[in-house]
Amino acid sequence: MNFPSRLFYGVVILICSGCEKISDKQARNDPQPVSEEFKEYWYAGEAEITSYKLEQMRYGEMREGTAVNIFVTEDFLVEDQVKTDNRKKKKSTSVLKHNATKNFVTGIYPYSIMQSTFYPVENHRHALKVTASIQEWCGQSFLQFNNRSGFQVNAFSYFEEEGDQEFTIYYNYLENEIWPQLRVDPNKLPTGEINMFPSLEYFRLAHIKIKAYKALAEFFQDGENSVYQISYPQLKRQLRIYYEPTFPYKIVKWEESTENNGEKLVTTATKMSERKSPYWIENSNKDLPLREKLNLN
Repeated sequence: MNFPSRLFYGVVILICSGCEKISDKQARNDPQPVSEEFKEYWYAGEAEITSYKLEQMRYGEMREGTAVNIFVTEDFLVEDQVKTDNRKKKKSTSVLKHNATKNFVTGIYPYSIMQSTFYPVENHRHALKVTASIQEWCGQSFLQFNNRSGFQVNAFSYFEEEGDQEFTIYYNYLENEIWPQLRVDPNKLPTGEINMFPSLEYFRLAHIKIKAYKALAEFFQDGENSVYQISYPQLKRQLRIYYEPTFPYKIVKWEESTENNGEKLVTTATKMSERKSPYWIENSNKDLPLREKLNLN
């Protein structure tokens, strides 16, 4: 799948790292119409919520916790880069939003991580927006990519070397956009040797330079599940997403492995429970038992 790459002309310096360069003809990919099957599942006025048992590797030790994937369609204002509150006010684009959360404890203090990706269901361009925030007792950090003729990056951290940054960088594949794109159509995922931005969560946890890294993307089968794998040789990191091979391509597990002094460190998330619901109205105390059904208590 080819995505557009353009120069950003303005007061911000454009940084190029493994830049994706394609022709104007390739940049104007036609939007792909969604199937009736897709509409029936994703436009029913409900979100898909899936909980996972998390075994998170952090500081060289395994931590137990929970992860949640929330997928839901909504209308998105591309120019304003926000969810629309009034679809009649401005022209909007339908996106499949992926909210991914993790919660785990390291010793005395907890971690809370959330990433949000807004991916166009027409499946013909990069994610329109990606954000990530991490909170723990040492401080907070935040990272955001806005799709504006290149990725406009805003990064905030309590670490001195990271500090507050704002710059624009050339387009490349985004690991974050892989998840909703897989749910739209895994057959359109990139394969082979590519340049890709690791997840925004990884940028913040690993404290690495914000740029695209060389990666190898490939598929394989593991029993009843299909697997999409991304390997980053320079980072000694690998991500495997296990999913059901038929629509709606539900994600059943994922693994993220890294190496430290020759030791392989593996984070895993295994599906516990799922439900479809309009969770945004399930905010009363009487709705608390719903968390039990997702094994989140």
